[in-house]
Amino acid sequence: MLTLADARLRRGPQILIDGATCSIFRGEKVGIVGRNGCGKSTLLAVIRGELAPDAGEYRAPPGLAIAAVAQELPETHATLVDYIRGGDLELAALETQMAQAHLGGHTHPASDGTRLALLHAEYDRLGGYAARSRAALLAAGLGFAPDDLERPVRQFSGGLQMRANLARALMRRSDVLLLDEPTNHLDLDAVLWLEGWLQSYPGTLLLVSHDREFLDGVVGRILHVEAIRLRSYAGNYSAFEVQRAAEAERTQAMLVSQQRERERVESFVTRFRAQASKARQVQSRLRWLDRLPDIAPLHLEEGFEWEFALPAKLPRPLLTLERAAAGYDDRQVLGEVSLEVSPGDRIGILGRNGAGKSTLMRVLAGQLPPRAGGMETAPDVTTGFFAQLELEHLDADGTALGELERRGGASQAQWSELERRNHLGRFGFRGERVFEPTRRFSGGERARLALAILVARKPNLLLLDEPTNHLDLDMRHALLVALQDFAGAVVIVSHDRALLRGACDRFLLVANGAVSPFDGDLEDYAAWLTRGAGAAQSEDAAAPATPSRREQRRLEAEARNRLTPLRAEQRKLEARLERLTAERKDVERRLADPATYTAASAAERGRLSACHGELSREITALEERWLEVASILEAAG
Repeated sequence: MLTLADARLRRGPQILIDGATCSIFRGEKVGIVGRNGCGKSTLLAVIRGELAPDAGEYRAPPGLAIAAVAQELPETHATLVDYIRGGDLELAALETQMAQAHLGGHTHPASDGTRLALLHAEYDRLGGYAARSRAALLAAGLGFAPDDLERPVRQFSGGLQMRANLARALMRRSDVLLLDEPTNHLDLDAVLWLEGWLQSYPGTLLLVSHDREFLDGVVGRILHVEAIRLRSYAGNYSAFEVQRAAEAERTQAMLVSQQRERERVESFVTRFRAQASKARQVQSRLRWLDRLPDIAPLHLEEGFEWEFALPAKLPRPLLTLERAAAGYDDRQVLGEVSLEVSPGDRIGILGRNGAGKSTLMRVLAGQLPPRAGGMETAPDVTTGFFAQLELEHLDADGTALGELERRGGASQAQWSELERRNHLGRFGFRGERVFEPTRRFSGGERARLALAILVARKPNLLLLDEPTNHLDLDMRHALLVALQDFAGAVVIVSHDRALLRGACDRFLLVANGAVSPFDGDLEDYAAWLTRGAGAAQSEDAAAPATPSRREQRRLEAEARNRLTPLRAEQRKLEARLERLTAERKDVERRLADPATYTAASAAERGRLSACHGELSREITALEERWLEVASILEAAG
């Protein structure tokens, strides 16, 4: 149905995609993946008809109804329900015709009466009388409250206005639906609802997303943009990763084999080129070399490798809330919140849109003082708070280097410019990019810069409120790996299920003004959302279905909490073992160097021998303790 033939797409002088050839068939659900800035959004613009390929061609059937989410905030006085309802363009056009027929009926009652009757019949066929209800259901699914339906769209925040744009696009009757990062402004409950809606969408779907679980749940094919090439893979994102790894392995094996053969033939040619008796064989082998196919090594983009530095201190507990209440002006959002956060904690915050998750995070960050109860923070706490609006704190005229220096905290105040540039390089800012104003950065680049600034502060308490918005899959993976090795405490609000599963040991549920342990996993949370969790949360409503399972989960959660200090100790032991082993190797290298026994003094040689013995004893002791801790953790499962 949609066809690209040897297409080239540019952004200014830069070629984004070249030689793209693929066909997308009716009813297919296709995920488009690749790093930020690789050309995914430009490809969608071509399919929308807003751009034409710079070379090659794009073909689509005439009269195709294409729905896409408007990227501009709506400038309208319409109420939310009317704005969403207006997304049904066929219905809107029909209503205009009906209004004109009503006006014309005064002068030509017979003819316009017949026309009006036909229009009403068509209006009924299109479900016009249920359109308002359909719009309300879309709004509810995307996290709007019933009271929001009659509010003007312009009164909502930017994030909620983007949700309204998404609902308006879903309202349209379409053959093709184009979605570019639709989950960026959604909470987890809205993401789960949208996933179900897209699974039942009957048309063709092209979805740009960096959420691997969302892609896995929706699409059946992947288009991957990398190194200006567009390649197609069957299956969801997990299947794509398997195919991609196998492809890289096969290509590398073919390269090695071909290089070995090439070297063998070139060796024969070199040896016998001057011998007339071997001339025919030499020429034959040269022709064989010329006919060898070019095997281009599969381009694997450089990944992001960084980690959180070991905090200077890890007080226990880091902070404590005791029957705390929080809210704004005269409205209380949370009450009776008791919570202790210690090093090694990995806490995920769950809850419906508007339940108070971000309010809780602001209290933990010290930005919103409790209006009742108590909050105690250890003197040596260094908090790293990544808020939902973190990107707005960047100075549009500031450079990446300047923003790191301005907002990186006291821990990097003594860094040299080279150290700052090396730090930014680990987050993808290299060369002259560190001197560009942030206004030129994409959303993903600004998110990476904000994350680089957060890491530079060397926090021991991380509060992450939707940290993966705008981050591509590679950076999300790097963040997850860094969080798993982080020695401090982590509290996360996120719609990214892969991040929650990989980084969190336990969950808290924010519902009905309270914060309580959620003794279940994300599947249990999805089931809780489906059940509708009434106005007041009971223990049975918030927990898994059967009492025995609930009790088992509670005991498992308690066991995990008891093991948290051991996990933290194990990470410290591993880090120290790695450092001491490297030091011992350096000493052994110096002791094995003949120059040590000719140039160094006897005292220096003695010092090196003593140092080697001391390092060996300490490494042995650390290894024994590591084995003890590992055995305890293994026994506990």
